[in-house]
Amino acid sequence: MFQWLYTSDQSIDQDQTISDEAVSSMRWRISDRKYFMQPNAKTRCVAYHDVSKLLVAGFSNGIFGLYEMPGFQMLYSLRSALYLVLFCWLLTFFETSISQSNIDTVTFNQSGDWLAFGSSKFGQLLVWEWASESYVLKQQGHFDSLNSVTYSPDAHRIVSCADDGKIKLWDTQSGFCIATFTEHSGAVTACEYAKRGNILFTASLDGSLRAWDLIRYRNFRTFTAPSLLSFTSIAVDPSGEVVCAGSSDSFDVYTWSVQTGQFLDQLAGHEGPIASLAFAASGEFLVSGSWDHTIRIWNVFGRTQTSEPLQLQADITDVAIRPDSKQIAVSTLDGQITFWSVSEATQEAGMDGRRDISGGRKLEDRRTAANSSENKAFRCIVYSADGSCIFAGGESKYICLYDVRSGNLVQKITLSINLSLEGTQEYLNSRGLTEAGPAALLDDPDAAADGEPRNSLILPGATRGDMSKRHTRPEIRVSALHCSPMGRAFCVASTEGLLIYSLDSAVQFDPLDLDTDITPISLSKAIDEKDYLRALVMAFRLNEKSLIDQVYERIPVTNVKLVAKNVPKVYLAPLLRYVAQATEENAYVELNCCWLAALLSAHGSYLKDNATSLSSELRSMLRAVSRMQLDLAKLTDYNTYALDYLLSQ
Repeated sequence: MFQWLYTSDQSIDQDQTISDEAVSSMRWRISDRKYFMQPNAKTRCVAYHDVSKLLVAGFSNGIFGLYEMPGFQMLYSLRSALYLVLFCWLLTFFETSISQSNIDTVTFNQSGDWLAFGSSKFGQLLVWEWASESYVLKQQGHFDSLNSVTYSPDAHRIVSCADDGKIKLWDTQSGFCIATFTEHSGAVTACEYAKRGNILFTASLDGSLRAWDLIRYRNFRTFTAPSLLSFTSIAVDPSGEVVCAGSSDSFDVYTWSVQTGQFLDQLAGHEGPIASLAFAASGEFLVSGSWDHTIRIWNVFGRTQTSEPLQLQADITDVAIRPDSKQIAVSTLDGQITFWSVSEATQEAGMDGRRDISGGRKLEDRRTAANSSENKAFRCIVYSADGSCIFAGGESKYICLYDVRSGNLVQKITLSINLSLEGTQEYLNSRGLTEAGPAALLDDPDAAADGEPRNSLILPGATRGDMSKRHTRPEIRVSALHCSPMGRAFCVASTEGLLIYSLDSAVQFDPLDLDTDITPISLSKAIDEKDYLRALVMAFRLNEKSLIDQVYERIPVTNVKLVAKNVPKVYLAPLLRYVAQATEENAYVELNCCWLAALLSAHGSYLKDNATSLSSELRSMLRAVSRMQLDLAKLTDYNTYALDYLLSQ
C-alpha cells in the first residue's frame, strides 16, 4: 500500500518559507510504503470504510486482513476465521484448502460492522461481522456445470444437480440455497421429484440412484444395478413406487421398487444408449428415447413388457409427455421436434428448429452461425403446465417457445449477452484475427485469460509452473428445462447458472410506505383526480374503515378489474378481508361480486401459492360467497313463488 503526499522534492521545515523553486517542484509523490506480508499471494480486492477508518484486503490465497488506518495497524488476519467458516460450509468435493481460492470482491456495509466477500471460483458469498468474528450470511452455488433442474410439486422449491457431485435445494421466493447433499461420489446427471410426498430421486455417474427425504433432509434409499453403470437419465412413477433409469453404458432400462429398494427388471429392446426417460402423468406407460433413432413405449405394470419401436431419422436427444398423457414430443439430433399420438402410435406433427436454435458464433468457427451446421439441435424439451406450448433449448444462447397446435415460434428468449462465453456473439470482430488465428485463442506466456500469470499455476512440490495446462472458454448452453406445476414460471440450467423466468412479480416493496403526506385530504384529492388505486392504498395505509368505505364505494364498476390487477401484494390480504366483510354487511351485491371475481382472476396463482398464509382470508371469502348465495337463492325462490301466484290469479 502506497501513501501519497503532495510535496516537493526538497525537505522544508515548518518555519521555513517555501521558495519558488520548491513550489515549482510540488507534485504528488509516494511518501511511504506498507506491506501486507502475504508470501506467494497477490492483492485481489481492497475496501476502505471512511467512518471507522478500517481497510480490508483480500488476497489470492483466500486470506483477508483487517487494518486500522492511518497507522496501518493490523487488527487481525482472518485466516483462521475464513478457514472455520468458508472451509467448513464449503462441502469439500476437492480435497484442497480454501486458501487456494481467490477472494474476488469485498465491501463494507454502511455502518462498517459487516464485511461481504465473494469468490467466483466456487460461487461463494459470505457476510462477516468482524467485531464478533461470526458470519451473518453464507451462500454457495455449484462450481461446475449444471446438468438437471426440477420443480417441487408445490412450486416452492427447485432442485439442481451438477458435475461437482452436489444436489442443492433452492427457495423460489428468496433465491437462497436451503440444503445441500453430497453423498454422491460422482457427477449428478439427473433429478426428479415424486408427484406425491417430499421425495427426490437423483441419478449419478457413480453408478447409483438415491432417494432423498426432503422433510428430514436425509438419503433413505440407494439403488444400484447388477453391474456398474453410469446413469444419465431417470424417471419416477407418479405414485412414487417405481423408479427407472437409463445409462450411456448400456442399451437397457433398469427399474427398482422404491419401498423395498430391490432391482425389479431390465427392459431390453433398444440398440443404442438411452438418452431420455419419461413417465406419463397418468402412470400408464413409460417412454424411452435412444441413440438408435427410436423411441419405445413400455407398459411397466403389464404382464408383457415388450414394445414396438417408433422410428425417427436421427439420434434422440430428449422426450417429453404432454400432461394429459395423449401426446409425446421428441427432439432429435437433426434439429427436428416431432409429436406422436400415444393411442395410435403415429406422428401427428413436426417442426424444424434448426434456424431457431442457431446461436452465436464461436472463436474457432470458420462460418457464421447461420451457415454453420454444428449445434443446431435441441438438447432438452419440456411441455408447459397446460400442454399448449413447449420449451426447447440446446447448445445455444436461445430458448425457443413453440405453440404445439400451430407449430409456430411464439417467443425466442436470450439467455445471456456475456461476451466472455463462447457462442454469444453473432459476428466476430475482424480486428481480433491474426495470421495465426483469433488472438483470443493464442497462448500468451505472460498472462492467462483470467489475468493471472501463466506460470503461477501451482504444481505439487513446486512454486512455479505447469506450462502444459490449457485454458478453455466456457460455452453458452442449456442443459435442462423444467416448467412450474403452476404454469407461471420455468427454470433453466445453463452455463450462467440456475435461471428462473416468471410471469409473476415477487416484489413486496411499496413506495407509498415512504410517503409522509398521506392524509384524508390528500386521499380525497386522489379520488377527485380519479386515481383510484393510489386512493385505495392510501386508505389502507391510514387504516380507517370510514375512509376505506368511502374509496371502495366511489370506485366505478368499470374500473374494478384494473384496480384489482394492480393492487400491491402487500395490500392484497387486507383487501381480501375487507371485501369479504363488505359482502356480508353492505347491500352492493354487484360491486362485491365484481371485486371478488377481479381479485381471484388477477391474483389466482399468487393465492394458490400462498394458500397457507392467506387461509383466513380465503375462508372469509368462501363464507361470504356462501352466505350471499343462500340469500340470493331465498330471494329468487320468493320472487318465483310470488310471480306464479300473481300469474295464476
